[in-house]
Amino acid sequence: MTVKVTERDDAHMSHEGLAAGIRIWDVHQQDLLVGMFHNEADAQQYKSELENLEMKRQAQHS
Repeated sequence: MTVKVTERDDAHMSHEGLAAGIRIWDVHQQDLLVGMFHNEADAQQYKSELENLEMKRQAQHS
């Protein structure tokens, strides 16, 4: 499983969001958007939760 956190680039932000200085971090799991956060720490925490859940699932099936 691949989970990535990326900061949304300006091309994918609304004009209003750019004007307000809003930053968004996206969390992708296997190339699917699964979360959007206004700060990187929350996005990284969600990534860790997803990875931990996946490890538990794999351990149960082993």
